[in-house]
Parts: sequence; structure tokens; C-alpha cells
Amino acid sequence: MAIVFRNGNVIIGNGKVIEKGTVSVDGENIFFVGPARRVQTSKKDRVFDISGKTLLPGLIDAHVHLCVDGSADPITSLLKDSIPVLTLKAANHARRTLEAGVTTVRDMGGRDYVDLAIRDGIESGILQGPRMLCSGKLVCMTGGHGWQFGREANGMDEVRAAVREQLRAGADLIKLMATGGVMTKGVEPGTTQFTLEELIAGVEEARKAGRRTATHAQGTEGIKNALWAGINSIEHGFFLDDEAIELILETKAFVVPTLCAPYYIIKAGVRRGVPAFAVEKSKAVMKSHWESVKKARKAGVPVAMGTDAGTPFNCHGENLKEMELLVRVGFTPMEAIVATTKTASEVLGLEKKIGTLEKGKLADLVIIDGNPLENIGILQYKEKIMAIMKEGRFYKCGL
Repeated sequence: MAIVFRNGNVIIGNGKVIEKGTVSVDGENIFFVGPARRVQTSKKDRVFDISGKTLLPGLIDAHVHLCVDGSADPITSLLKDSIPVLTLKAANHARRTLEAGVTTVRDMGGRDYVDLAIRDGIESGILQGPRMLCSGKLVCMTGGHGWQFGREANGMDEVRAAVREQLRAGADLIKLMATGGVMTKGVEPGTTQFTLEELIAGVEEARKAGRRTATHAQGTEGIKNALWAGINSIEHGFFLDDEAIELILETKAFVVPTLCAPYYIIKAGVRRGVPAFAVEKSKAVMKSHWESVKKARKAGVPVAMGTDAGTPFNCHGENLKEMELLVRVGFTPMEAIVATTKTASEVLGLEKKIGTLEKGKLADLVIIDGNPLENIGILQYKEKIMAIMKEGRFYKCGL
């Protein structure tokens, strides 16, 4: 028995649209994508007429922290909570993320491997949530950005050991901290942290195990160090200059901007309890951040959608606000969708399985009442999400 969606606006994920298209699902895979007239159905099939609606690939957030709760001071909460409480929170965050139409995430740093447990719980069917790729503990220098819940390491040998620990724990990728950041008191976003040699050691160790690498990199020198080291993706990229952009293109790396993170820190401000140091640093970097993303887009850098969900008032389940911010910095709605589907799948190394609607790929689908190409903000309204499917299974069906 197949599940067939007919007469909808089908956004493939690669920039193409099929008007009044049909998508057929057989088991956990997509069986057919194309014009309605080319597919036949039987009496056993479940057929849904989705006229006036839009069908997209399952959406992907390439940068989340499910262990971090999106409160005014989330790092304090993260460190204060017991592991059982933290695990319950993370499981709830995962469920809320899936309910937003996000069927895959890349978790970029948790505490004490709770993220890996949530991933495994989702894979086994114990929990409901998106498909997860996890980095385990972020690897940073002593006292560096994220030290409170990361794995501190100094020198090439210690970095290698730290990476090996994450691999042993079951991490899907490795996250290295090239620069300072906003949410750690006493460090500056623009300053370098790991040296080029330390980054090379970390990347080499991950590559030996067939794992991809990502770096928290906000300052220009740290961004370039990471690219020279062979990193796969630059997270945040606040201060991109022309040389950094040329290196990104040359090395075929990706940028995951996380526009939401500083934006919602500033929007909430000290009046809602965000630490003053985080607000001040966000104000100092936001203009350059947005200009860097504009510059990257203009140069043809592959940009993937990532939110940094979990940072102050950047809540799990509200991930698709990032798409609206991408449009505000100059992306077309279609470009924002491609960043959240095809390009994001490439960052994760899952482009052969998800990211676009193609025969043989996993049936991760979202159906929206309306057209996000006309109004990208429509994706943020849960009542407009008519159906969510992951691997051929409905997690919501209001058709």
C-alpha cells in the first residue's frame, strides 16, 4: 500500500517546483515525484488531495543544542540541572523540534553525552524527535568558549585524545572551537583560541575515523585557521573577509550562520534576564554578522540553515524563524528553503538519503497549508503544518 499526495505545489528542495505535482511513498522511501498524470493508484493506496497546499522535503536544522533550554541564561540552567532532568528536557526539545517540521538536526554540543542518548532513543523508537547527528562534547582550549560543558584540551596530543574520546562515545562528527564566543563570560568572539596546529590535529583525527568536522568560528583569523586545517563547516562566521570567503570556496566548506542566536539575545535583552555580557557582545557583532552572510551569499558560498537553538529565547520548536532572517538578509524564499533542505543535507553528509524529493530517498516530508515561496513566515505557524512524515511514518496528519 502506497501513500500518495496529489495536486499540491511540490518544492523539490533543489530550487525546482512542480505545480499540481504528486509524491508517492512506499514504505520508508519516496517512490515517485512528478506530475500527477504520470502516476497510477490502486484501491489499496491512501490518497490525499493536497490542492492549495505545498509539499516540501523534511526540513533540516544544521546547528542545535538540545541539552540547552533557550531560557534567559541557558548555560547556568545547563550546569545546574541534574542529568535526569537534563535528559527529560532534551527529549522534550527533540519532540517539539519534530513538531515544527524539522525532521533532521545536527546537535553541536551537549553535556555528558545526553545528546547521544536522545539520538539513540529516537532511533530505537523510544522517543519522538528528528533524526540526529551528534558531536558529543565540543572540544575547546582550557577556559575557552564552551569550557563549562566541553572537553578542554591543550596542544596537539591533547586535542587528538579529546577527539578520540568523542569517537569512542559514539559521536557522528567532531566540533572544534576555533574562536571565542558570545555566551562564555570573559572571552571575545573575534579572538582566536585553538591554534592552527591544534585544529589540524583535531581534523586529522576525525578524518581518520571517517567523521566530518565543524568549528565554532566567529573571528576572521580563527575562521581562516579552521579552513587551512581542512574543516568541513564554519559555524556562525561573524567576521568573514574576502580571503576567508575565497578559502571557503576553494576548500568546498559550508557556512552555517545561526542568525537567530545574537538576534534573539538582543531582542530579549537584559530586561528579560539575558546576561549583560552576552547582550553587549551580541550588539557588537550583529552588524558584521549580517554583512558577512550577505557577502557569502553574493559570492556563492553554500549556506546551510542552522539556528543555534537553545541559546537565549532561541527556542526549540521555533527553528524556522531562521529562514525568515535569511530572507531579511537578502535570500529569496526559495534560497532559504534550499539552505534548509538540500544544502543542509550536504553539510551533514546525508545528501544521498534526504534533503530533496527524489525516488529512493527517505520519505521525510512536510505539507504546509499555503505557499512559503510567497510568505516564508508561514512555516512558523504550527496550525499551518498539515502533515509531517519521517521515513514514511506520519508524526502529524491533519489532511
